[in-house]
Amino acid sequence: MFAITQRSFGGPEVLVGTELERPRPGRGEVLIRVRAAGVNPVDLAVRAGYFPPFPEPPSVLGWDVAGTVEEIGEGVSRFAVGDEVFGLASFPAEAGAYAEYMTAPAGDLAPKPQALSMAEAGGLPLAGLTAWQSLVDIAGVQPGQRVLIHAAAGGVGHLAVQIAKVRGAHVIATAREANHPFLKDLGADELIDYTVADFAATAGPVDVVFDLVGGEYAPRSLRVLRPGGLLVTAIGHNPGLTADEAERHGMRFETVSVKASGADMVSLGVLAEAGSLRVHVERELPLAEAAKAHTLAETESAKGKTVLIP
Repeated sequence: MFAITQRSFGGPEVLVGTELERPRPGRGEVLIRVRAAGVNPVDLAVRAGYFPPFPEPPSVLGWDVAGTVEEIGEGVSRFAVGDEVFGLASFPAEAGAYAEYMTAPAGDLAPKPQALSMAEAGGLPLAGLTAWQSLVDIAGVQPGQRVLIHAAAGGVGHLAVQIAKVRGAHVIATAREANHPFLKDLGADELIDYTVADFAATAGPVDVVFDLVGGEYAPRSLRVLRPGGLLVTAIGHNPGLTADEAERHGMRFETVSVKASGADMVSLGVLAEAGSLRVHVERELPLAEAAKAHTLAETESAKGKTVLIP
């Protein structure tokens, strides 16, 4: 099979196409013919060597997958050959979605929603799970709450806007003005252009902040939270805040560590089938152009998702 491998840590140029033996599913696994593989910020960080103990070279990147079940491993009864599936596979162990075929634990997968194309389904898992586990599992967003989402037009952000709306929240989103119509269409109630306005002066008071920027955004966000409010961050390397610091201000602070979950993927699929969750695929590229996808992700402002197509 064709796959994108890296022999060393480094820039996008370390990603090269090669021929590998097609894997075989072990107990509890399925073999997937990959139809789409999402590109995520963690892919770039792992490629560059920023996140040990993630897979070390030589390795095949990628955890987001949508595709067709080609073979069933021992003990798997949830799926049959020919089923269309999607999910976040084996995270954070090596999964190898940047390939024509990959194996994945059946428990990490869910049936692909008919409402989503393969590209859309391939772009949903990690970003969708991050948003779901932050806003539903950690924050428990309730109807009528005010939720502030930073970097709302990005891969995680645009899904978070929709999930918060489904939960009945009043959604405030920070994004460049050019992305305001996009976010308004997804349901955002208030929009703040962070390039010209200070969200800390205009967004509050809010019940929940979902931070996808990190650094100085976190302490500034405390200024808009109600007493006892919650800031959830998806930025592990530079969150800009600690739980103790938040507590001293009468606030709560949590970091989401996304987990693979077939059950959560089913929940996201239900929203997609109902038309309540759309996945914006900004860019589809051939798998062979994985290095280009990483270069663009590092040099352009993110909007929605980039997906690789074998």
